Amino acid sequence: MNLKEVGRKNSNFVIHISSYPPRACGIATFTKDITAALDTKFNPAVKSRIVALNDNPTAIYNYPTKVADEINSNEISNYVNLAREINQNNEIKVVNLQHEFGLYGGNWGDYIIPFLQVIEKPVVTTFHTAIPDPEDDLKNIVRAIVDKSRAVIVMNSLSKDILKNDYGIDETKIRLVPHGIPQTAFESSEKYKIELGLESKTVLSTFGLLSPNKGIQYAIRALPEVIQKFPNVVYVVIGATHPNVAKEKGEVYRNSLIAEVQKLGLEEHVKFYNKYLDLEELSKYLKATDLYISPSIDEGQSVSGTLSYAMGFGRPVISTASSYAQFLVTPQTGVLVPIKNPGAITKSLLEILADEKRIKGMGREAYEHTRPMTWPNVATAYFNLYKEFADLEAEDDKLPDIKLDHLRRMTDSFGIFHFAKYSKPEKRYGYSLDDNARALVVSAKAYQTKPDPELERLMTTYLNFVKFTQRPNGKFANIVSYQKLRDATADEDVQGRAIWALGLVAKNENLPDEIRTKAEKILTKTFPFLPRLTSPRAIAFAMTGLYFYLKNNPKPALLKLMKKMADRQVGQYKEYSGVDWHWFEDQLTYSNSKLAESLFYAYDLIKNPEYLEVAKKTLNFLKSITFEKDHYSPIGQNGWYFRNKKRAYFDQQPEETSTMVETKVVAYQVTGDKQYLKDAYRVMNWFLGKNHLGQMVYDEATGGCYDGVGQYAINLNQGAESTISYLLARLALEEIKQS
Repeated sequence: MNLKEVGRKNSNFVIHISSYPPRACGIATFTKDITAALDTKFNPAVKSRIVALNDNPTAIYNYPTKVADEINSNEISNYVNLAREINQNNEIKVVNLQHEFGLYGGNWGDYIIPFLQVIEKPVVTTFHTAIPDPEDDLKNIVRAIVDKSRAVIVMNSLSKDILKNDYGIDETKIRLVPHGIPQTAFESSEKYKIELGLESKTVLSTFGLLSPNKGIQYAIRALPEVIQKFPNVVYVVIGATHPNVAKEKGEVYRNSLIAEVQKLGLEEHVKFYNKYLDLEELSKYLKATDLYISPSIDEGQSVSGTLSYAMGFGRPVISTASSYAQFLVTPQTGVLVPIKNPGAITKSLLEILADEKRIKGMGREAYEHTRPMTWPNVATAYFNLYKEFADLEAEDDKLPDIKLDHLRRMTDSFGIFHFAKYSKPEKRYGYSLDDNARALVVSAKAYQTKPDPELERLMTTYLNFVKFTQRPNGKFANIVSYQKLRDATADEDVQGRAIWALGLVAKNENLPDEIRTKAEKILTKTFPFLPRLTSPRAIAFAMTGLYFYLKNNPKPALLKLMKKMADRQVGQYKEYSGVDWHWFEDQLTYSNSKLAESLFYAYDLIKNPEYLEVAKKTLNFLKSITFEKDHYSPIGQNGWYFRNKKRAYFDQQPEETSTMVETKVVAYQVTGDKQYLKDAYRVMNWFLGKNHLGQMVYDEATGGCYDGVGQYAINLNQGAESTISYLLARLALEEIKQS
């Protein structure tokens, strides 16, 4: 395969020049991960392809088809020919250069400069190393690379300072994008220890390709005193010897480490796993780890994927104070020690291992601290940078597959739990009808999309919960304790959400008869109190349920009630609207678009044009407030938006975003106006990184959704409402796709 085959289908391509697996190299792994993340989010609108660098002319690697070409890095003519070939391909829009000095041929890798002199496409260079106090040759080479690049990426602020101060690089050309890490759930180490035969052990670990710079000998020398006090400690050293080291010196370094272990009598406490691990196997070892050690002796190390990954898996660290570690590690997430100082490692280990509460707290802090570094977030940052220099646009309608894992995780045989700590259910806080009613909607819509016995079981669970909360007068309790005790409240919104779910299920011919019959029986008991609802949102929720119940089952009395409710919503609008305020109330709070949505439903049933007019006008008003130039910005919970006051932007909730997606879809279904559908996809992308933080709110690893977007950070808990909200929005768009 070669670059001439790239673009045959008239696509936009980004070419990444780098080493690539199966070549064993940290930058190869990085390139595989970043391009996989880019393709997951942006393919087929934009596709990634690799030009792989081989380290000698006889090297043969079984590359995947994603590698469009390969060159010998030590042959200077290859670079010029490559640049010319890229120039001739109109489908290649951007070139990303993954840069490490030892990766390219020549003096300090200067064989790449002829490529940069010939290439006409925009180049973005990722610097994996920034060497301080450079000699003149090195300084000139780096300057030449930067001069020919549209932008350069560094992975920590110290590298940015080095390029700016030591090389005289214009800081406007330097972009800080952190090293990526996998999306993974925060989990206890115990079950992984059992799987790996490390149960009852306190596990320390270091991973990566072995070379003398790893400094593992200093970690080993730190252990004897630690093991005297903590005899269950085991230190696991994971990874094969670096290929370049193995080629030049064989296993001299590994053998020296084994000799060190034998000399100190640590054979039962230090284990070597001599293998280049794939992510799945590496994940198990990192999750089995209690404390990660990064003893590198490279003080100027600009980036460390191993340190990033360990913290990303929620493991506290003891690390030597390299440039990168100083950037990433905080006192809340780990301890920095001097290089080549086993005594400092010993002291830190003794202090941390003596405080189990501290270990767990540091692990949680490490996990939270690294969430902006997950690969989807890093991929978004790369893509946004590429867009600055080429005509690239992502497809708003590219969405993740529907994944119900977290919904199932949050659900027991009684119902769905209300809260979670990260992705772990907090059972002690019990359940709510609000959540279970909406989970019933999710499971019913998912079943309609793809019938499945497991979804039937979930529907039955949620429906039984709804029945459990119904009182003799037809109304519902909301909060149910873990001990199955119901509260005494009768909040109107809760009643409305229950009716929404029951109405949607009762007359859905795609669902099992037993479930439909039970839902209708529960719903019928609510009819006496429906006319007494006064909350605009409760009315809107109830109208949604009535719409689905009446759509193919017209009942005059209930149609009359639907009209009465719709007229009340219109009356609310007339009472509160003004020249600059087209809304039903004097404030915008939560579930806002549901008010407009209820009138789209009423129009579809009753055909009163006034309903449609008010629905359109209010939805457009809400859009004018919440649609920013490049992203959707829902009303923030931290203060809401009161008429003639400043709107709140932060503590944005998934529920509000989900509601807007659903309403836009309904507006499209009722009117046929495709702009509503375009808007729905734009809003949906709030979950996928198009928000003011530029971070994913949906967690692809767990199938859960984070609990909110603050001014500076994501709320990383994945409670029921947030995950259900994401799924409601995702299923609304899936319904359109399948219609």
